[in-house]
Order: sequence, then structure tokens, then C-alpha cells
Amino acid sequence: MMTIKEMNEKAVGELTEVIDAIDPSQVDALIKTLGSANRVVLYGVGREGLMIKALAMRLFHMGLDAHMVADMTSPPVGQGDLLVYSAGPGYFSTVDALRKVAQDAGAKTVCFTAQAEGTVPRASDLVVVLPAQTMADDTKVSASILPMGSLYEGVMYLFFEYLVLMLGDHMGVTPEQMRSNHTNLE
Repeated sequence: MMTIKEMNEKAVGELTEVIDAIDPSQVDALIKTLGSANRVVLYGVGREGLMIKALAMRLFHMGLDAHMVADMTSPPVGQGDLLVYSAGPGYFSTVDALRKVAQDAGAKTVCFTAQAEGTVPRASDLVVVLPAQTMADDTKVSASILPMGSLYEGVMYLFFEYLVLMLGDHMGVTPEQMRSNHTNLE
């Protein structure tokens, strides 16, 4: 049995390897797209959805008009708006259905995925590939030390935090401004 230190070293190595493999041109396009959107509405399923919620919270802290699909206060999307979602394995029926509704309404779409050839990414306006193991490929010989889709989900968390830092630089949002948007009802 590996020690927690050995597991950590292996997992951190895997996370670093995936983060290093993300295409910088996709990140640049994402920053420009997020920075120019009227509204940003986000969606994800399962643990991917939890990471997407964390991103929605940070985008709100940055002063963006950010919402989660299915929240009572989620607005409609249309021209100038952006629907952001994750389809790690390349397809989820709910993600695909929401993508189509948003595009039909005139909104642009952004897909985070590990499988760029999947149905949802191929139909999206912008794709950011996070090339990590998901539930779709967790039984391969070179499987991650992390269970099931955890490598993809961990990369999502780290990437989203780095994205917020880069977006803050792009938009001129300071940590103090972000902090001022944090709730005081805790």
C-alpha cells in the first residue's frame, strides 16, 4: 500500500502533466470570450457540475453576471450571452440539449472536455480540452492513481482558479474587488 505522501506525489504529478498539456490558444480565446460576455450561465453534471459551480462563484466574485442553469434566478440567454458547460467524456444528454437551446437563442457556447471528438464539443462554439482521465476511460492500463473521473475534476478545479487569475489580469479586477463581491451572509 502506498503512503499518503507517495499518493500525493503521484497525483500532483498527474495534475501537473495535464495542466501543462492545455492549449494556451484555447485559454486565450476563453479569456476573451468570458471577458466580453453580457451574461455567463454555467452547467455541469455530477462532480463536474460541482467544479462548474465553483467557477460560477468566482466569475460572480469578479463582477461578471454569472448564474447556474436551474437556479431560480437564472436568466434566459440570447445574443451576447455565453453558456459554459463541461462534458468531460464528450457527451451528456442534458448538456447537449442545453447547448442546442442556447445556440438556438443566439448565445455562444463553451465546452470543457477531455474528449474533443465527442458530440457536445464538436457542436460547441469554443472548446477547451483538459486532457485528463474521465469516467469514460478510467479502466485503461495507464489509469490515474485517482479514482474514476477525479483527475479531470481536479484539473477543472485548478484550471478554473488559474483562469480566474488570468481573467482578473485581463479585466483589471483586483483581489479587493473580488472580495467586495463575496457574500456577507455566512
